[in-house]
Amino acid sequence: MSENTFVLDGEEIPFTPGQTVIQAAKAAGKYIPHLCWHPDFPAHGSCKLCTVKANGRFGASCTMEAQPGMEIENRTPELDDKRRTLLQLLFVEGNHFCPSCEKSGNCVLQATAYDLGMMTPHFDHFFPDRPVDASHPDTLLDTNRCIMCELCVRASRDVDHKNVFALSGRGIKSHLIVNAESGRLADTDFSASDRAAEVCPVGVILKKRVGFAVPIGERTYDPAPISVVSVAEEKL
Repeated sequence: MSENTFVLDGEEIPFTPGQTVIQAAKAAGKYIPHLCWHPDFPAHGSCKLCTVKANGRFGASCTMEAQPGMEIENRTPELDDKRRTLLQLLFVEGNHFCPSCEKSGNCVLQATAYDLGMMTPHFDHFFPDRPVDASHPDTLLDTNRCIMCELCVRASRDVDHKNVFALSGRGIKSHLIVNAESGRLADTDFSASDRAAEVCPVGVILKKRVGFAVPIGERTYDPAPISVVSVAEEKL
């Protein structure tokens, strides 16, 4: 084994010192399921979907620094079963009606659930009361689908330098809010050209007047599962 490599599901993966396990895996074209991690932002470590077993111990691969000689399990029945449970919890804690959602086919949550074989929600739905905000002239904010990944929060704060979004509440009462006394997106300095406008992995932040422009069947994750699309993107 080379000095700067680790083993992922039996395959040797090279890494650059300072890289995390998920960064090195993605660079090598290997898919580790994830939701809150994004290559353009510092690791958040909140969704836990990217959890792997490294040298017999569980840990989030987005925050785990790659080390020489690590033996890492990723796509095992045990780990994928835990991931399905996390996905089921996310589906029932929000209001996710995939057949009527214009993000269907482009949604990371939906695509990950398909890839991991999540067939039922298993748990009772919570049906939280999350009103839709259509006040902004260019953007619809539908927090029913929010998975609390905070990508929009980080993008607005770190890239757009606006701090438009934040999470409020604790536990099951956590919800997305906007930085305006009225609570309306229209009363912020949010713009449809912001980085935060396009980073959402689900259907919370949607541009108006372009819904369903790409037909169902021709969207990102319709022709191939997310595990294949993710690897293909890395090879481009």
